[in-house]
Amino acid sequence: MLNPSDAAPVIRDGGAVGQYPGQIHEGVAWWLGACLVVTQKVTRIAVAHDRHPVITDFTDRFCRGAINTQHYACNVLYLGNQTEDQLRKALTHFGGIPGAWLSAETANDITTVRVRLYDRHGRVLDDTTGLGQIRSLIEQDHVPIPVNEQAKGTIEPWHHELTDGGRP
Repeated sequence: MLNPSDAAPVIRDGGAVGQYPGQIHEGVAWWLGACLVVTQKVTRIAVAHDRHPVITDFTDRFCRGAINTQHYACNVLYLGNQTEDQLRKALTHFGGIPGAWLSAETANDITTVRVRLYDRHGRVLDDTTGLGQIRSLIEQDHVPIPVNEQAKGTIEPWHHELTDGGRP
């Protein structure tokens, strides 16, 4: 099970990836949401997922981590079930905001969870664009702590279908 001092095996490949349960847990999603907001210094992100049954809790934790981050009062645009390409187009459509796409795949009774993080240009984060800093925050147990209710951000459900052009 991932703990803050052993993040390298899971925090990689553009975000986090690992077998569930065992290598990754829902708390990792909270950490990633909070750290994405802080490292990208933003007050707005978009989040989408692939609707796999395991992903529901991960997505909820990711969004709650993002809205509870220091003084950012981040507004999470929750896009629901979208493809990864639709999310990337949405990031541009919404004015160049960072985001996350959460997915899971089950094969031979093994579920692998992936949380892919994007910068404001729709590029997957790597060690030079924020992922290294996120890993370091987690390893050093410096995940941003939750804020009080007055400083908390919001989760705003997006009720429109995104087309291939990324427009509602």
